[in-house]
Amino acid sequence: MGKKKTAAKPQEIRVPAHPAGLKVSAGILERLERHSFAIAIALVLVASARIAATYTVFNHTFDEPAHIACGMEWLDKGTYTLEPQHPPLARVAVALGPYLVGSRTLGPPHGKSPIFTAGQEILDSGHHYDLTLALARLAVLPFFWVACAVVYGWGKRYFSAAIGVLALALFSFLPPVLAHAGLATTDMALTAFLGASFLSGMIWLEEPTRAHALWFGAATGLVILSKFSCLVYLPAAAGAGLLWYFVAERPAMSGLTRGLAGRLAQLGMAVLVACLIVWAGYRFSFGKVYFANLHLPAPELYAGIKQVMDHNAEGHTGYLLGVRRTTGFWYFYEVALAVKTPLAFLFLMGFGIVLACRKQASLRRLYVPLAFSAAILLVGAFSHINIGIRHVLPIYMGFSLLAAVALVRLLASGDTRRWIHGALAVLLLWFAGSSLLSHPDYLPYFNELAGSQPEKILVDSDLDWGQDLKRLGARLREVNAPSVAFVISLVADLPGEFGFPPVRGFRPSVPDRGWNAVSVSMWKEQRLGLGDTYLDAPLWPDRAMELQGQPGVPQPERIGKSILLWYFPPK
Repeated sequence: MGKKKTAAKPQEIRVPAHPAGLKVSAGILERLERHSFAIAIALVLVASARIAATYTVFNHTFDEPAHIACGMEWLDKGTYTLEPQHPPLARVAVALGPYLVGSRTLGPPHGKSPIFTAGQEILDSGHHYDLTLALARLAVLPFFWVACAVVYGWGKRYFSAAIGVLALALFSFLPPVLAHAGLATTDMALTAFLGASFLSGMIWLEEPTRAHALWFGAATGLVILSKFSCLVYLPAAAGAGLLWYFVAERPAMSGLTRGLAGRLAQLGMAVLVACLIVWAGYRFSFGKVYFANLHLPAPELYAGIKQVMDHNAEGHTGYLLGVRRTTGFWYFYEVALAVKTPLAFLFLMGFGIVLACRKQASLRRLYVPLAFSAAILLVGAFSHINIGIRHVLPIYMGFSLLAAVALVRLLASGDTRRWIHGALAVLLLWFAGSSLLSHPDYLPYFNELAGSQPEKILVDSDLDWGQDLKRLGARLREVNAPSVAFVISLVADLPGEFGFPPVRGFRPSVPDRGWNAVSVSMWKEQRLGLGDTYLDAPLWPDRAMELQGQPGVPQPERIGKSILLWYFPPK
């Protein structure tokens, strides 16, 4: 950091000459190097098509109406007061498409869940529910493109073009990434701009030019407008990277002091740019803040940060491995990573972590993506809001780079045993196949470790976010169900939107005669509406699942991945 550095030279990939498989590997890597940009564009287009194909398969998930409603308020009313817990960037983006086709805020907030009700009314208005929802989801695609550009650019700059394009291939095939790139929420925006801020910050530290400082400030402002968890993730990732740098490189303190002094003016410029972008995101509002008798720019920003802090302090009902808890689980995201990520990717990622811990000159940059992802996971251990791997989705950027380096190392191995390359081919086919076969159910994807009942491990936005109501409605029409006992927490017009028959009240202890539908999140996390009351009361789906296979016990049909449907005949 002391002297001004030139651009990082990418790691050269050298493969020993060998008449067998190594020449093939060298040819593959050479083609990846030569055509990396064209391959990257093709990968992004393929992933975008896969994402867009899911838009009309699933109905809205739990959070989407709220984000649409808040973004619509910003566009339609010029205010941002419905719920400031999330900043406006992604919300305005997802509301823009519906706004352009004529949707508007229909009235003042009302009901028990006003932001969800307001969003539901927007989706229902005009009688083009599927179009409105698809337009909202389409706005998240550019955030996915930014995330892909960051992964590719990071790999190409600090390793090689081949590693950059392989990291992009791995990242764009991950089911959790595809899932949240296809929903009108804030998680993909956070992923894109957290990576962009971190990468642009690295580049600026190495090449302290005004242009790089401006890029760093702009990306940081955009990530603050994406999701407030960045206010913890970004310092943690930067701190972990710098700590590892000091330990690994042991730079001279005199050089560091001169380097920091020379960058202060540009850092101030970056901070100013970030502040202006954040203020613009709040429409240059100015008003009284909650913590003092002062009027400051963007008072909604401070109110939103306070809401997030209060939410985390109060906790949120979460579920993991059969246990419900409001204070979170320190190991929640590690378990989610283990069962929500394709096993082939986990193997490559693990080998990449081993490489990052080696003291080799060619691998000296590998600790940075590891520090980035590990820091986010570490912060997640202290969170009291454990409702989905989506909250740490940026970890897949750093882990994709680790896996790509591991993949290239295996391809370029000097070992003459062909079985290594054969095993690697099987691994890649396994990874690609698990991703392709999961279409369109990227959200509820679990790897082989989860077994046939993943609801024993995780629910909520990892499995059941309310996305299968359209499928349930279609199935009930197929069987001519006269009515159904069902309870959901999702705000939805079941008969009007999804063609449900009349919905009966649901009894948690005894099933009704006839059709009974059970959402696994409502069952496992919300205890079929009982919540924290009557904790000793038995739930009939528990008994029904225990008795599966016994004579005379009706077997459930799984609708999509997240709803169980039983039929109990009349006595």
